Amino acid sequence: MIVSIVLAILFLVLAIVLLMGKGDMLIAGYNTASEEERAKVDIKRLRIVMAILMVITAAFCAILPLIGDNKDSLLVATAIFIAITVVGVIFANTWTKKK
Repeated sequence: MIVSIVLAILFLVLAIVLLMGKGDMLIAGYNTASEEERAKVDIKRLRIVMAILMVITAAFCAILPLIGDNKDSLLVATAIFIAITVVGVIFANTWTKKK
């Protein structure tokens, strides 16, 4: 339970750092992209999407101890988390592109 709470707090702190505009080097793929590829991305929108995904991850980490050993609830929560993550990745690759 302690590990889940610590992870949830860590993800919340990372979300705050991203929203403050200080964590661009923490975004996988963006920090290794060339200058031409970085110019194609709206970094403000990317920060927002990544911060939202961090908050969702923090919430998932926080509810894991509450689910406990109930395998059905864990399966449903994991399926929802995976679906939200996939939608978030698609959103990060479409909405954040400059037009």
